[in-house]
Amino acid sequence: MLRLLFSKSRYIVIVPIVGTLIAAFGLMLYETMAMVTALIDIVQKGALVQKEVKALAVGMIEAVDIFLIAIAMYIISVSLFTLFIDNTLPLPQWLVVPDLEAVKASLVSVVIAVLAVLFLRAAVAWDGGPDFLGFGIAMAMVIAALSLYLGLKGGRKKS
Repeated sequence: MLRLLFSKSRYIVIVPIVGTLIAAFGLMLYETMAMVTALIDIVQKGALVQKEVKALAVGMIEAVDIFLIAIAMYIISVSLFTLFIDNTLPLPQWLVVPDLEAVKASLVSVVIAVLAVLFLRAAVAWDGGPDFLGFGIAMAMVIAALSLYLGLKGGRKKS
């Protein structure tokens, strides 16, 4: 009886699967609407000044950041589904995950990409203030630590 309970309890993972899938779709739709609205506003204004173009560029970089987070949510949703519910789902090879460690590695990879986008956004918006170097160093340290984590996890799997 306990064996049956454990074999069926894996379906409780449907809750985070559906939650992350809804979050992914919601973020994608919201950010798409925000981008379209911003572009329509720019077109309606007509002539662009450099300040508005820079603001638009920063806004688009922020949109990419949101899309990356949405994609991470989608990858987590699909990965959990294939790990716990149905491992025969036809997926591109890059989306196939063999275990939960691979899901975490995918998440860390997306976090690195999001941090890079955050740094790019800060670089574009930088006004020449002195605190940018400290921000860059802190960002580099976090990315280096996450990359080291990925390298060590990857190295451990190969052994």
